[in-house]
This record gives sequence, structure tokens and C-alpha cells, in this order.
Amino acid sequence: MYYIYVLRSGVSGGIYVGLTDDLRNRYRLHSTGKVTSTKSGIPWTLVYYEAYREKADAVKRERSLKLHAKALAQLKRRLPNSLSSKGVG
Repeated sequence: MYYIYVLRSGVSGGIYVGLTDDLRNRYRLHSTGKVTSTKSGIPWTLVYYEAYREKADAVKRERSLKLHAKALAQLKRRLPNSLSSKGVG
């Protein structure tokens, strides 16, 4: 399985979208500062994920969330409490 995941920073409230085939391990790497691009946002909270059988489908969805503001905005509308910056920290 391949996973698209969304993390929310406990420092800034910012979100990070990623792709992995091992969600638990990847989350651990983000949480322990082993991922350069997310190190400054620790602590991270996993707020959402989607599972895909085929990698190509997961890659397409990740690109959609990262490159198209409408796709990410739609996800934020579906998960207003999970993806809002309220309650950060």
C-alpha cells in the first residue's frame, strides 16, 4: 500500500503533504527531526491519510494536493477542525 498523508505542525500550524509506503516509519522520521524539510515544524500531528494500492494513483493524488490550491482547499473544507491552525501548541 501507498499512503498520502497530511501532517500539521504544532509550532506554526502549517501543513505538510507527503507520500510513503510505510506510514508509521515515515511519521516517526518526521517526529524525530530526521526529515530536513519538516524539522523546524516539530511536533507534527498526523491529521489525515489516504491509502492506495497502486503507486501511480498515490503519486497523482499527492501532486494534486501539493500543486493545486483547489484540491487542498477542498480537503481543508472536509476537515476544518483537523487542518485549522486553532489549538496549535
